[in-house]
Formats: sequence, structure tokens, C-alpha cells
Amino acid sequence: MLRERARTMLEEQILPFWKSLRDDEFGGYYGQVNFDRSVDRRAEKGCILHSRILWFFSRCAKALDRRDCLEEAEHAYRFLRDRLLDREFGGAYWSVDFHGNPQDDSKHTYCQAFAVYGLSAYYEASGDAEALRLATELFHLIEGKFRDAGGYLEAFDRRFAPVEDEKLSENGVMAERTMNTLLHVFEGCAGLYQAKPDPKVEAAMREILAIFQEKVYNPSLRRQEVFFDRDYHSLIDLHSYGHDIETSWLLDWGCGLLGDAELSARISALGSALAESVYDRAFRDHSVRNECERGKVDETRIWWVQAEAVLGFVNEWEKHPQDEKFLHAAGDVLDFIQQFQTDHRSGSEWFWAVGPDGEPDSSQPLAGMWKCPYHNGRMCLELIRRNPHG
Repeated sequence: MLRERARTMLEEQILPFWKSLRDDEFGGYYGQVNFDRSVDRRAEKGCILHSRILWFFSRCAKALDRRDCLEEAEHAYRFLRDRLLDREFGGAYWSVDFHGNPQDDSKHTYCQAFAVYGLSAYYEASGDAEALRLATELFHLIEGKFRDAGGYLEAFDRRFAPVEDEKLSENGVMAERTMNTLLHVFEGCAGLYQAKPDPKVEAAMREILAIFQEKVYNPSLRRQEVFFDRDYHSLIDLHSYGHDIETSWLLDWGCGLLGDAELSARISALGSALAESVYDRAFRDHSVRNECERGKVDETRIWWVQAEAVLGFVNEWEKHPQDEKFLHAAGDVLDFIQQFQTDHRSGSEWFWAVGPDGEPDSSQPLAGMWKCPYHNGRMCLELIRRNPHG
């Protein structure tokens, strides 16, 4: 059963690994674990990492009814609140040093969104009104400082002057808008709306869903565009299978919170087209390819792509239970994860990436600025919640 396998993975591997990284001297969690399992106690501590850790432990505390997870979430919350939020100008820094002093004081929309997401989850788990207040303030800051009339922009300096987006752009492009930021602003809004429904948050969610339908999703190509200029002109021929499959279920979840059957039907159709596309184009050898750029496929298997594939395929099967190919695919990818993506060395978690031959990429860390307990932890929590029978 997928549910039991997910619970075992969560409770015996993912949770113990992340609990072991708690920094009781300087606060928060250690910023990096190298491939050899050595912990870099002086690595910078990122907003994305700590927001996701906060979200993870908060959701585990609520879903598993575990007091120890709530205590971990509180530890992450104090560090995010006291060290990563800019008390002078507002917003969340990109990173601080291991002491908790600002290291990169730029303000990225993506970071603000994940801070909203983590704080909202912590409020749901703890009932701490301060966390809800901070999440709400960050939401209003995003709406006031991090967007224009056309949608959400990317990167700003500490005082909210626009700067080039080097952190979420890649492949030689500097994007003014990215699908990745848009998706996770939606996710942060959905998390806040789930914690406490609010008409302004709902309006932002509806606007983002409209942008996905009108600007981001390309029905003729059955894919999403990824990097844009300010007018949503695509900057590169890049097909990200991981973002496609993540979007396929995440928009369904967030849209479902609004209780709008007509809108949910449209978003569901969009998500189903994406799931079908990933199944047809990227599901190979019991796992999902990374991406395709200008017709060249990257066969690397990335940890978060596999986790999102399991969820996306389960979500699609739940919408169309008569078509069991998606349920079988989810189980197949989970088998791959347990055999190849999981690091079976004592005290470890998942490899960042493995090659087509199943060999892990030793140049990548086991934990770091981007390698967090968010994708794989969420996969486990969602499988426990949904309880698919595969």
C-alpha cells in the first residue's frame, strides 16, 4: 500500500534526518549537509530552507499528532521570525549567515511566498496568532511591492528596488517573470487561505489561476512556458517536466479551496492535460525525466521531480479512477525512489540526483539552500492523507 510505504519513509528516514540538523547554538537548522554526510555548521541559512522546514514540521505535527514535530516547528518559527524577517524594511531576506546575521539581504518574491506558506502552516498547527499576523503582513507586502499590473515580478534589493533575477533564472536567461515564482505565490496564498479565508487572498488566487490559463499554459504544446519577459513572451524553449507535474495537482488543490465548481473544472482539465503530457513524454524507465531544452532531453532523475510525479499521478488517478495507468505509474516511481533515489547509508535521506544508470551525483548536497524536506515530505504526507490503494 502506498500509504504505509509513505508513512514508513517519513517516520523512519525523512523526519529523523531533518530533526538531526537542528542548531541549538545559533538557532534554526544547519544550512548544508554534504554528499559524504558531513554537516557544514557554518553554511548560510536560507529563507527557502527554513520556510520549508517550518512548513514540514508544522504539517507533520498536525497530520501525525506529534508533539515533537510541533516543537521542531516552533524552533524553525523563532529563527524565521527573529532572523530572516527584515524588521526595518519588511519582507524576508534571501539568507543569513550561520550566526543569523543578514548575508544576502535581497528580497525575492519566491522567498516571501514560502515564508507565507510556512507561517500559515505553523498557525494551523499551533494556533499562534502572531504567525498568522506575520503571514498576512507578508501577503500584503507581496501584493504591494512585488508585482505590477500584469502579475508578479522576481527580485528586489532590500529596499524593494528591482534587480536582475539571477537566483531563479537559468540557462543563460534573465527572466522578469517565471512560472516557478507564480506557482509558489499561488501555493503561499492557498496555504494562507486554508488557514484563514480572506477575500483579498481569494482575489489574488483567482488572478493567478487566470494567468496560468491565459499566459503560462500553452494548450497547443500541452505544456507550460517557464521563463518570461514582462509581457509574458517566452524566453527559452524549455519544457520542465517536474514543474508540469507539480502544477497538475497543486493548482487542483488550491483551486478546490475556493469552492467554485466551474473554475475547478477548468483548472482540472488543464492539470489533466499536463499529467497526460508528462506520462507520455517523460515517464520512462520507472521514473520521470528532468526537462527538455530545445529538443534535448535531460535524463537526470532529480529528487523533487520524482516526488512530484508520485503526487501528480495519484492526483490524476483520483480524478479518473477507471484509468489505473496513473496509479501504477505512481507506484512504479515510488519503487524507483526507494531503490535508487533514497540514500541507504545510515542517517541520510534522498540523493539530490541520480543518473540514468541509477548512480547518485556526488557533487550535490544531501541538504542545502534548495534541498529541503518539502517535496519528499509533502509526498509522504499527501499519500497518508489521500490513502490511494495501490
